[in-house]
Amino acid sequence: MSHSRTLLRILLPAALLLILAAVFVLWRLGFFPGPTYDNAHFGIETYHSALDADGDGLDDQADILASARAYLATNPKYKSQYYAGGWPDDEYGVCTDVVAFALLGAGYDLRELLAADVAAAPEAYPDAADPNIDFRRVKNLSVWFTRHAQALTTDPEDIAAWQGGDIVIYHEHIGVVSDLRNSRGVALLLHNGSPLQNGYEQDVLADKPILGHFRLS
Repeated sequence: MSHSRTLLRILLPAALLLILAAVFVLWRLGFFPGPTYDNAHFGIETYHSALDADGDGLDDQADILASARAYLATNPKYKSQYYAGGWPDDEYGVCTDVVAFALLGAGYDLRELLAADVAAAPEAYPDAADPNIDFRRVKNLSVWFTRHAQALTTDPEDIAAWQGGDIVIYHEHIGVVSDLRNSRGVALLLHNGSPLQNGYEQDVLADKPILGHFRLS
C-alpha cells in the first residue's frame, strides 16, 4: 500500500504538469481565444489612407484589411509549394500569400512590383532568383516593404501605432495586423503560419520578436 501511495504522489503531479502543458499549447494555437475589442474601446482613432489604388471606393488601408479577411475566408491550408504562375491556384498557401492577396485586393500586385524592384536594384535582393516565388519569400518582402512602405514602431505595446491593414514581419514569418485587439489593446494578427493553427486571427502579435512594422500608404 505504501508503494502505491508513493507512486501516486509521483504520478499525479507529473500528470498535472502534462495537462497544464497541453492546455498552454492549445491556448497558443488559438483553441481558447479570449475577448476582443475594437479601436473605439481604447479611444484609438482608426487610420484611413488617402489613397485608393484600385478605385473601388475603399481606401487602401481598409482595402488591405478587407482583402486579407476575404482571402482567409477561403480557408487556405498551410503548405509550401511552387506555382508556375506565381500565385497559388488551389486550396493551399503560406504566410506570404496572406499579405500578397491582401495587397492584390487593394490594387497592388506584389509579384509585379517586387519583380520590377529586383530589376531596378538587384543588389538589394540577394535571395531573389525567380519572380514566380520571389514575392512569396519573407526575406524579399522585408526588403520591398523597407524600400517602399512607411516603417513604424516594432513595440506591440505602443497600441495606438498599430492599425488594421498594417504589415508585420518576423523572422521567416509575415502577417497583416487585425483591427481587433486583446484586453490590453494589443492588436491581433491575421496570418497563416502552421497546419496546426486553429483559426487565422490570433492574439499572437507579441509572441515573437518583431523585425518590421509597415504601412503601405
